[in-house]
Amino acid sequence: MIIVMKHRASAADIDAVVKQVETSGYKAHLSQGTERTIIGVVGDDRPVQSHNLEMLSGVEQVVRILQPFKLASRDFHPEDTVISVRGVPVGGPRLTIIAGPCSVESRSQLLETALAVKEAGADMLRGGAYKPRTSPYAFQGMGEEGLELLAEAREATGLPIVTEVMAPETVSVIGKYADIYQIGARNMQNFPLLTAVGKTRIPVFLKRSMMGTVQELLMAAEYILAGGNRQVMVCERGIRTFETATRNTLDINAIPLLKKWTHLPVFADPSHATGKWDLIAPTAKACIAAGADGLIIEVHPHPAEAMSDGAQSLKPERFAQLVRELRVLAPAVGRMM
Repeated sequence: MIIVMKHRASAADIDAVVKQVETSGYKAHLSQGTERTIIGVVGDDRPVQSHNLEMLSGVEQVVRILQPFKLASRDFHPEDTVISVRGVPVGGPRLTIIAGPCSVESRSQLLETALAVKEAGADMLRGGAYKPRTSPYAFQGMGEEGLELLAEAREATGLPIVTEVMAPETVSVIGKYADIYQIGARNMQNFPLLTAVGKTRIPVFLKRSMMGTVQELLMAAEYILAGGNRQVMVCERGIRTFETATRNTLDINAIPLLKKWTHLPVFADPSHATGKWDLIAPTAKACIAAGADGLIIEVHPHPAEAMSDGAQSLKPERFAQLVRELRVLAPAVGRMM
């Protein structure tokens, strides 16, 4: 449930409500907006005596949250969450573009890509040092050497880096380098991993699994939020359906639904959704028109030589063209770049 405080509720009133909530065995989470302070009551499923709370000074209303995700819900946090990553705002009116190769393959490959996407207008650099692959014989990433190369690319370009974390035991080493932890589709419900990143203060980029519902995605985000890490972004990256013409089916309607249900920044991944480089630009524009706060796009200077996901990677010049087109589109849907 949430407790809506009156417009002129004093700090003492708020403290008294928090104390009452915690005395009852629950956690109180404050969300202070421009007009109202909202106190989220989070805990187990035992009924809360709402009439006792309504009698406290400064309380305007007590409302039950029907969604199972509490901290991720707009009921708890009506205003959009904006996360600052090395000075780059994520969420709010400005679109955020994350671009880079699927995998870090070499120093020359990464630096060439990083410099190109920076020049084209990307806000952050993506690159996998640890790669979850369907086949055990496929390229699994460069590990910590790849992380060191990502750090070098950040130094050269100023772009914050986004890189995947796959297991709780790698959270600490990746945290030495990453500006954002990416949790991929295969790990959306890796609950020990969600709990581990929830204990950090590094932002988390959480992808929807190919078989996960929108509610399950937000429940996964809830694990991270409940751990104390409030810097979470969610990403629609395509779901598995009967269609085989594309790698996955891009669930466009999930984007406005997520924007309705959650205050967290919402991204889209047209690269993994389509699996085809020539479908990335049109689907990217559709995602922005649907309300996405940003995009994550795979870019490689030589896709034919890529060690993973070459078919869904844009060449730098095609990425630059897409950014130019997005700059034209953004104002039409009330966004900026």
